[in-house]
Amino acid sequence: MQESEKLRIDKYLWAIRAFKTRSIATEACKAGRVKLNGQNLKPSHVVKVGEVYTVQKGSDKKVVEVVALLERRVDAKTAVNFYKDLTPVEETPAYKSMFHSPTLSRDRGTGRPTKRDRREIDELQEGWFDQD
Repeated sequence: MQESEKLRIDKYLWAIRAFKTRSIATEACKAGRVKLNGQNLKPSHVVKVGEVYTVQKGSDKKVVEVVALLERRVDAKTAVNFYKDLTPVEETPAYKSMFHSPTLSRDRGTGRPTKRDRREIDELQEGWFDQD
């Protein structure tokens, strides 16, 4: 492998827009939220085409296969060409929100929720999303 073909994992994850900044990508690697075959990676890990990484951001988990190397950050439409998303459908946020979120409804004519009502609604929603 030539020197120009070496690319760090934190820089790659930033370039494909998995993280907003490179420093956040570096912190995620240090915190053990980026894995290769179940093993934590250092931010200096060299990315290779064909490797499959598991990236966790909050409660969302994403499985990404490297299709091509990308050194510079590009727009989202172009970045999609450099990785393949292998995340199972059950792990996607849209799937989780569709099946696991509560259906809240208010009686017609009760008006806007009060501050107390709003806090109760927020507590209820947090309880549902934390049950993963």
